Amino acid sequence: MRKTPITLAAAIALMASGAMAQDVVRIGTEGAYPPWNFINDNNEIVGFEIDLGNEICERAGLTCEWVINDWDTIIPNLVAGNYDVIMAGMSITEARSELISFTANYLPPDPSAYMALAGTDESVIDSGVIAVQSNTVQAGLVADGTATGLEFPTPDETISAVRNGEADAVLADKNFLAAYVEDSGGELVFIGDDFYPGSGTGAGIRQSDNELRETFTAIIMEMREDGSINELIEQWFGEGITKF
Repeated sequence: MRKTPITLAAAIALMASGAMAQDVVRIGTEGAYPPWNFINDNNEIVGFEIDLGNEICERAGLTCEWVINDWDTIIPNLVAGNYDVIMAGMSITEARSELISFTANYLPPDPSAYMALAGTDESVIDSGVIAVQSNTVQAGLVADGTATGLEFPTPDETISAVRNGEADAVLADKNFLAAYVEDSGGELVFIGDDFYPGSGTGAGIRQSDNELRETFTAIIMEMREDGSINELIEQWFGEGITKF
């Protein structure tokens, strides 16, 4: 698959301009959630969703631009017209579908998991302090449970909260947490059971943009059928992740 990274500076400049030619589709992403989307050492935005989005646009004959946006305001800025599509590791849920529409999912339902310092008792899942990124499926799950939720605007801050003792555990997508567990040398471990919130990950689009949603869905389904989306999933997430 062809990669077309853009620099972070260019992405921010694009968002600040607030302007778009009619033949350009702007895709909003967080740029802070590897391997879905993140900024690499060369200050380029890369990841599974970047490769996927570029491939969708190429197959559809669209000119696409990437826009960096904080997670907390990513849906309001889509609705406000600051970009046209969200591809940011966003789970398809009923609550979000009341505000925006979604394409077909480009990732199957993905497990969420708790991660904590080694030796942490699993009882913290029900009675401890759980760090979550705000406005996520996981934040809603903790809010509805018996543990105390501690919300942060970025995923990296949730990890820091566990390491510095501010939180007992973090709840997030397991495939995001896996790299931290693997790189921690045994300091960080998964606790409790995995579970599957949401209906997979899809691209968010304004409810009025039916043609754009249908175009993206058609290409996603084409890529699911020809196996190319599975190739991208395996490239970025490894062999263990669920594929189509």
